[in-house]
Amino acid sequence: MEVLTFTEEFSSPAAAKRLFTAMVLEADTLVPKLVPQAVKSIETIKGNGGPGTIKKLTFAEGKYAKTRIDAVDKVNLTHSYTTIEGVPLLGKFESIAYDMKFEATPEGGCKTTVVCKYFPKPGAEIKEEEIKEGKEKAAAVYKAVETYVVANPQAYA
Repeated sequence: MEVLTFTEEFSSPAAAKRLFTAMVLEADTLVPKLVPQAVKSIETIKGNGGPGTIKKLTFAEGKYAKTRIDAVDKVNLTHSYTTIEGVPLLGKFESIAYDMKFEATPEGGCKTTVVCKYFPKPGAEIKEEEIKEGKEKAAAVYKAVETYVVANPQAYA
């Protein structure tokens, strides 16, 4: 089966650099505080936060995901990472790769583009609603972080 690719775009009133900092650089501490009903903890298993770093996300229901950071560009506000283990793979995917780009808009906010590439295991039967559920959960986390950044103008300034 071929790679399944989806592109999502989000518009935000938050400045690109502030949202990037909150969503990428400070996510380990911020996300579990903002959405404890979804994410219990994010811990670094290996590495220093740069490429090759392995992180473990423990979800509120006790399930987990392990991700590998592939690239972080603080100047161009891009972040690439891959889910390599855990519940998001649904037992059907070898991995899921994500490329995020935060771009400033003329109004002072930003546009975030997320490209997701799902790499299915041979013979896996993929249901659209399974992928949709994961995308909805990720969008809810994005909105929670965005709401926090907008409500706290001093945060990550």
